[in-house]
Amino acid sequence: MANHESARLQAGKVPPELLHQLLAGLPTQDPALLLGPAVGEDAAVIDFASQSDQLLVAKSDPITFATDEIGYYAVNVCANDLAVTGAVPRFYLPTILLPAGQADRELAERIFQQIGAACRRLKITVAGGHSEVTHTVTQPVVAGTMLGTVPRQRFVRSGGSRPGDVVLLAGSVPVEGASIIAREMRPILLERGWSPQELDRAANFLFDPGISVLVPAHFAAQQALVTAMHDPTEGGVVTGLRELAMAAAVGLEIDLDAIPVPDLARRLCAEFGLDPLGTIASGALLATAGPEQVEALLAGWQAQGWPAAVIGRVTAPEQGLMARQRGRPCPLPDFPVDEITRLWA
Repeated sequence: MANHESARLQAGKVPPELLHQLLAGLPTQDPALLLGPAVGEDAAVIDFASQSDQLLVAKSDPITFATDEIGYYAVNVCANDLAVTGAVPRFYLPTILLPAGQADRELAERIFQQIGAACRRLKITVAGGHSEVTHTVTQPVVAGTMLGTVPRQRFVRSGGSRPGDVVLLAGSVPVEGASIIAREMRPILLERGWSPQELDRAANFLFDPGISVLVPAHFAAQQALVTAMHDPTEGGVVTGLRELAMAAAVGLEIDLDAIPVPDLARRLCAEFGLDPLGTIASGALLATAGPEQVEALLAGWQAQGWPAAVIGRVTAPEQGLMARQRGRPCPLPDFPVDEITRLWA
């Protein structure tokens, strides 16, 4: 008992010796990083002067739904939002808040290791950040800021869609949602008769097919094949479509039956009465493209191992947001709150 209690972290800063050890395991390889994370340093210094043809892209995002693999989620969610602009993620600054009275060295080490592994996989440098133990959270929270660069001529906006464009989706939905359900609700699902093998497979959706969309987003941007890209997250793919339309002030006509939903993900959502089209959807990429670019875009994604589908078209704004399901016209669904939140309602 004494050893267990001594491992608990007290409210306040992470102990300097432990923080030094944790920081030593993070990737800090980018030569543009002049001053990186270290005990006693208060800010990062990055040299962009030698890259004047590059635009700086920044993104901040917290992870609050998931506790398991929280560091992996935090890195990939930010990286996806940079990738849909065409940017290459380069620097990450996480803020890690650990619950006082519950957090211990093992938890801190696990989260830092997750962040480090995810950043190494995507060749991202950890430039700085902040960590503390606090009574203001009841579970671990990671809120990070990521910086990336994109050549000026390759910058893609989410608001670039034009009437007449085709709407496409690379990947499937809801990859992230299915993984969260399998991880967070595992005891309940086992009681209901789900097999451990199926739940393991769904939990591993986080890594296979994975929630990163860097590969299809970078291909589309580098080949100049898209007018817009968007990363659907909270609120699911339908909310992502609504955001895409709002950004460009256009209408949409979406074939809901064309949106690929794996059978395992569909059944997990149905177990808790969730609509998969409104469930958190990292791991899919929305894009619009001129009709003349669609064949090359689909072929390129397929060559990289990314299944994709045409799911609709962009229309004039006065036509509104419409959909078709089972061959019949209907309004595009609306999910003011992500379906995943109903797991804890």
